[in-house]
Amino acid sequence: MGACPYCRSATLPSDTICYSCGRVLPKGDRGSYRLEQQFSKKKGNKESTYLMANKPSRRGVVQTHTGRQRNIMKRQKNRFRSFAMLGLVAFVMLSPQAQEAVFGEFGGVEEFLQSQLAPYHVYPNEASYTLSKIADVNAIGQASATENILIPPTVYSSLSGATQFMYSDSSEPVTPTALQQTLQITLSIDGQDINVPVDGMPDRSYSNAITTSNGHEVWWPAIGSGDEQCPLAKCVKVRSNFQNGGSLRYEFNIQVQSISYSWWDDGRVDARIAGKDVGINAENSGTFADLAYRGNGVRQAEFGGDYWYDRGGSDGYAINAQDAIVMATADAISSSLPEGSSDNAYAFSRATFDYLHAFITYDREAPTTARSGPACLAAGTGDCDEQTNAFFSLLRTRGIPGWYAFGVLGDPFYSNDGWEAHAWGYIQLPLKDSWCEERNIVLQTCFVEAQVDVVNNKWLLSTPTAYLDWIEEADASGSSVYNYYHPVSRITYADSGIDRLRGFETEGSVELNGGTYKIKKYAEAF
Repeated sequence: MGACPYCRSATLPSDTICYSCGRVLPKGDRGSYRLEQQFSKKKGNKESTYLMANKPSRRGVVQTHTGRQRNIMKRQKNRFRSFAMLGLVAFVMLSPQAQEAVFGEFGGVEEFLQSQLAPYHVYPNEASYTLSKIADVNAIGQASATENILIPPTVYSSLSGATQFMYSDSSEPVTPTALQQTLQITLSIDGQDINVPVDGMPDRSYSNAITTSNGHEVWWPAIGSGDEQCPLAKCVKVRSNFQNGGSLRYEFNIQVQSISYSWWDDGRVDARIAGKDVGINAENSGTFADLAYRGNGVRQAEFGGDYWYDRGGSDGYAINAQDAIVMATADAISSSLPEGSSDNAYAFSRATFDYLHAFITYDREAPTTARSGPACLAAGTGDCDEQTNAFFSLLRTRGIPGWYAFGVLGDPFYSNDGWEAHAWGYIQLPLKDSWCEERNIVLQTCFVEAQVDVVNNKWLLSTPTAYLDWIEEADASGSSVYNYYHPVSRITYADSGIDRLRGFETEGSVELNGGTYKIKKYAEAF
């Protein structure tokens, strides 16, 4: 079994199309794919002459080598699958005992059918692997470049790493679960392997930098504003120095151990995934007003405001909760909720998540400067940053805090091809007063701070396939996020130049434990 390089859904070796996102699947690498296309044309094999499209007009529609469009989702093989599934559903519906069991879990025929027919992603429960961040630096003449490579944090189920849910009756609080831990860091540069402390401590200042045989420098200093310091968080600084041009490759290898974790208490969550028993749902969720009384309202003050990150000019604020299209969309989402649920923080957040799935497509050709939340809604399309901007813009109309997580998304378990830079988010949701009081939980501590990845259908879910580099810190100016996106500074002289290309791949073997599970994509019924 493989995985779609676009949406990471499971695929079979014989599939020519991803049955989740509708994109045509490549055959091997791009070079071999072109050769297969040419061979197929010579042999007249029409089944293998579909062209990969960057933006298919709708699911399943592809372009043949003649320029004509064809929907290969309507092939006989797929009709057979549909008939087989309908037969299974009919069999279940004929049994009263089966009906009782099914509806007890799903609540109705429509949701049951959705659960059976919905596309899905497959994730491992636990994984250990080494992610290699690769930089290729090329210079002309005398030049230098300094890169800040972030040392990843240990990520816990309770974001601060503090105990979750303090009990008023002195019961033991919930110990946070470590979701991502770094076991070892090695920097390979200029024929030399440098071991870096996993927490970057003790600091190594520039005056004590390691110098390679060709004059390149490596150090891991304190956090600060100076050129020789880490501007954002603990980091390793690599300075490439060239006197007469040349090239350099260095690899930052991080051995990672990570697990799946869910902050969602729902029947869809696999029983093997940690966290469900202290998760949230529509039944135990608090209201928008409760957010001011959870965590002393700090997250709402830091990440619940109407505006964030002014890029200036026509780009405007990345997150804008006061834009007309954002407010109208938020009102429409709210009005779709059942009576009595309009101020339910969980229900509104989940309905917003489902709305974006239904009406916003993924854009692999997104502009260099990310669309704002309003622009993403207006265009009806967006990449990971842009859909997260839209998600947060909508949440903040109701004061729900949302902030960014940055890292690398991939699939080290099937291939190296899927690794790419990625952005997703965290949100804070309150549990309702009565639920907290019944359990003697202090109200200020009775909330969850959970990951949400809109484009990859990960609702209140953390998976080992998402390596987390940095979690956004409160900064109204947006300069911290700017620093994350611009980790390299360059110095050039007359008639010189320097450039850096980056890449990611899995180094060595991957260890999996705890099996795999499916996350199906269909809206939640309220």
